[in-house]
Amino acid sequence: MDLSPIFISFKTAIVAIVFTFFIGTVSAYLIFRMKTRELKMLFNSLFTLPLVLPPTVFGFFLLEIFGVEQPIGRFLLDFFAVKVVFSWQATVIASVAVSFPMMYRSAIAAFEQIDPELFAAAQTLGFSEMKIFGKIALPLAVNGLLAGGVLAFARGLGEFGATTMLAGNIAGKTRTLPLAIYSAVAAGDWSLAQKYVLIIIVICLVILFLTEIFTKKTRGFNR
Repeated sequence: MDLSPIFISFKTAIVAIVFTFFIGTVSAYLIFRMKTRELKMLFNSLFTLPLVLPPTVFGFFLLEIFGVEQPIGRFLLDFFAVKVVFSWQATVIASVAVSFPMMYRSAIAAFEQIDPELFAAAQTLGFSEMKIFGKIALPLAVNGLLAGGVLAFARGLGEFGATTMLAGNIAGKTRTLPLAIYSAVAAGDWSLAQKYVLIIIVICLVILFLTEIFTKKTRGFNR
């Protein structure tokens, strides 16, 4: 059995979750602290859109951004000699793009569980927004953020559609576990496909178990 899809999947998901966790947490806090309700609704809709879009459609949008004939893709290629499409970096970009909404929604939910009076008291004491974020919001929302991070990691690990569109299915380079399962089935190798399926099921069960732990800690803390 080729183990490269497992290593590629984990490498991709680990690098992606670093970006997803940071961007998702900061974005969620900024939107959470917005005063204009209409703007919050707009950003919530925009940032959640990848959850409801078909992955291939979102992959098409990524191609429109990073394709070598598109402005950003051409700029990266001409000035940095970086071709995103069909590269391992493309698997990371696809993973970040599809897992971000899950992290964002989890972070928003975690911040909303904090007592609003704590924010008001901190403002009365002259805390800056950065200090409120670091001293109050993050410590109180940490378990919810970790639960969101674990779910986002799982989503990135299982990404298929957008990865196929942007990164392709190149053995030893961009072939992740979901793509390896697809390739094995397409080749009629059911035994190999079953092994890959069993591996990803075990991984997902462990991830869901960790999510339950963090979720229970959050509920216990807020009681």
